[in-house]
Amino acid sequence: MTVTVHFLPDDIQIEAEVGEPLLTVAERAGVFIPTGCLMGSCHACEVELGDGTPVCACLSAVPIGVKTLEITLYSDPVW
Repeated sequence: MTVTVHFLPDDIQIEAEVGEPLLTVAERAGVFIPTGCLMGSCHACEVELGDGTPVCACLSAVPIGVKTLEITLYSDPVW
């Protein structure tokens, strides 16, 4: 099953498979998500889902049961 992933604020859309890691989807789309520890501790890769839920992209995958997934990238000058 494919899901349309919509990256904001860049307005980039790409098709992804359920269970595909968010960092992999972003890379295929040409979207840069900064990373640090790759274990969810540093929150460098934190993004916000369409419902406002913050998640660490390094630990998250495309969920089952959705047709579209909106991801808002943070702009953090420290990373």
